[in-house]
Amino acid sequence: GGAAPAGQLGAGDAPVTAEERPGGGWVLANGLLRIEVDGRGLVVSAYDEEGRRESVAPGEAANLLQIHPDLPNHWDAWDVDAFYRHNVTDLTGTDALELAETDERAATVRVARSFGDSAVVQRLTLRAGAKVLDVDTEVDWHESEMFLKAAFPLDVKAERSAAETQFGHVFRPTHTNTSWEAAKFEICAHRWLQVEEPGWGAAVVNDSTYGHDVTRTIREDGGQTTTVRLSLLRAPRYPDPETDQGTHRLRFALAPGATVGDAVREGHRINLPERTVRGGGEAVAPLVAVEGDQVVAEAVKLADDRSGDVVVRLYESHGGRGHAVLRAGTPVTSVTETDLLERPLPEPETTGAHTLAADGSVEVTLRPFQILTLRFARP
Repeated sequence: GGAAPAGQLGAGDAPVTAEERPGGGWVLANGLLRIEVDGRGLVVSAYDEEGRRESVAPGEAANLLQIHPDLPNHWDAWDVDAFYRHNVTDLTGTDALELAETDERAATVRVARSFGDSAVVQRLTLRAGAKVLDVDTEVDWHESEMFLKAAFPLDVKAERSAAETQFGHVFRPTHTNTSWEAAKFEICAHRWLQVEEPGWGAAVVNDSTYGHDVTRTIREDGGQTTTVRLSLLRAPRYPDPETDQGTHRLRFALAPGATVGDAVREGHRINLPERTVRGGGEAVAPLVAVEGDQVVAEAVKLADDRSGDVVVRLYESHGGRGHAVLRAGTPVTSVTETDLLERPLPEPETTGAHTLAADGSVEVTLRPFQILTLRFARP
């Protein structure tokens, strides 16, 4: 999902194309995804070229902004009551729709809308080599007791959703067979939420939005639509009548064909975008490189005791046994497994964590969702 450096395509990346769509809108393609944005500025198709299937449910539109009256019975700023869904307005009117930018590296469709006393501008971008549609949303929010959502109705038969939590993820059912399940009409996720059926899935990743809801409906054709919605903004009046008033920038992305591993990667990418810094043109080795996507380096830092040692915190992100090889970019004399306070563990939990190879690499094997902190001593 990483973007190519400015001014050039990544190796093997197809150029991005943008064409006018019959009936209004544009069709964006990069060899991995084919995105159709209609005359309302809505995503009516997100075709996964590799999986050879459509992501958006038949007759539906993704990145659909919806607004609800939000009048909880108690605790205005804290509660969301399920009956808010009884009244919904789809925001389909446009003030402007244009192909804002296009070259071989990226194409962007800009959509402007207004509603109530508020306005929103969205930039939908498809990048070369990226299997995600990025949505940059800026809202000038001046509503009162309203709830703004972004809906992605997906053509996938998902029995459960996977939602990122700290150092892992949790599964929740998409059905409401019990009162406990029905009570989960609003759920939390950190950087991503993913749904799948055997062989194919999709994810919605974000950089600032924890509230979500996931529902499923059976269509007349017998298929199932699983709708993932992001909770973008609320406007309670108590205790602060000015809650959330003003300008907000929210970024999220649709990742068709995404596994849990893809969701982990894209969730990190949107929260920690690559930075480009001018240098001498020579390659710079990373402080630590991890071979194997299943094990994620969540933190790389200097030890708190100012010794100059490098501390690396890893975790297994897929919920299974994970194997990885770490390579330090600087000379290392030893590696020690520590607790979260960087104190050496008397009995290391991970076999092989202390084995430093001649080339400075360390092999580790983690159990599902295990957190591992390693301290690399430098000469």
